[in-house]
Amino acid sequence: MRPHVVGHLAVSVDGVTAGFDVDLARFYAMATLWQEDVTLVGADTILAQEAALRSAPLPGPREAGPLLAVVDSRRRVREWDRLRDVGHWSDVLALYADQTPARPPDSRTRELITGYDRVDLDDALQQLGKSYDARVVRVDTGGTLLGVLLELGLVDELSLLVHPVVVGSGPRWQGGFTGRLDLGLANVEVFEGGVVWLRYCTL
Repeated sequence: MRPHVVGHLAVSVDGVTAGFDVDLARFYAMATLWQEDVTLVGADTILAQEAALRSAPLPGPREAGPLLAVVDSRRRVREWDRLRDVGHWSDVLALYADQTPARPPDSRTRELITGYDRVDLDDALQQLGKSYDARVVRVDTGGTLLGVLLELGLVDELSLLVHPVVVGSGPRWQGGFTGRLDLGLANVEVFEGGVVWLRYCTL
């Protein structure tokens, strides 16, 4: 059974995911509301954080934390041990495709291989539910991965923390999604400083 998939993003009023100061404390505090079993991330998001990751404290895996699953069809992520030990997740899982470049034979990173030249996200989610007992998957992305999941009809809930700024240009929260998605409003909350939380469920 496919897990419940939540897209939780910080965005500007015009839907951009970068180029403004995000209220990170509130964003990640709210992310705990779903008690996700898996945090699903694209390789681009991990690579954007590699410099900070190299200097981050490494307290070790958090036993009660979610599993970090990284979509990495081209095997660009290298800091698997640091990701495992940074203290946010219980373990890491590389999502690869059949044609992903070969990995070192001594790698201790768990793998889930699905799809031919790109990760089959539908099957990956099904396997996360079946093999890892995942009930809730939270997508942590700058927009590209979420856009693909939207195209495939694999998103069940959207959570947008809208910041009071118009950026004008930059990556959009829906990635390259150009279709239509009907939503039901589940919650609206206004925070100090004009930040608005919009929570929707797909219909």
